[in-house]
Amino acid sequence: MACTFFCKLLTYLSSEYELDVVLNDEVNRQSSRHHGNRQCRKFIRRDRIQGHEHQFCDYFAENPIYPSNIFRMRFQMNHLLFLRILNKVESYEPYFIQRRDNAERLSLSSMQKIIITLRMLAYGVTGDFMDEYIRIDESTAMESLKKFSEIIVSVFSYEYLRSPNANDITRLLAVGEQRGFSGMLGSIDCVHWK
Repeated sequence: MACTFFCKLLTYLSSEYELDVVLNDEVNRQSSRHHGNRQCRKFIRRDRIQGHEHQFCDYFAENPIYPSNIFRMRFQMNHLLFLRILNKVESYEPYFIQRRDNAERLSLSSMQKIIITLRMLAYGVTGDFMDEYIRIDESTAMESLKKFSEIIVSVFSYEYLRSPNANDITRLLAVGEQRGFSGMLGSIDCVHWK
């Protein structure tokens, strides 16, 4: 064991990066031997603050990097609706409020948790898909998705998950009329429409 490690070490000694790879590989193999079949969680130092600042500068700063049409395309909603959802979720569930953890480090911001949740819903991607950009691990992303879904149903179900009333029907028919689909409320069969 030691011979193969040192052979690899001497082979890759020319590059510090490759040396780091070999050393990390050996440390991982050593630690896995001591724990048997049990999978250990390895702490990954994600720069949560940088992840938040990156998102803020991209979409929410006074002069954001990406304009509102790109925000709408990426999040499937406009900026004001996102902020409304963010405020409602923060006021309803303390999980989404940024706090300090036991090591006195700032936890993830509500913006990061909601952005990963909306990206997962909008694009159907896994929890670890946006880790490098948003700086959030898969288990936290999945927990955020679960809590977010429960909150959305609790907070917005009366407003959006109810049957349409007379005012809603009038508004929907007017929108359909403007777009050239008069009287087509709830119909997706346009074969016989003239």
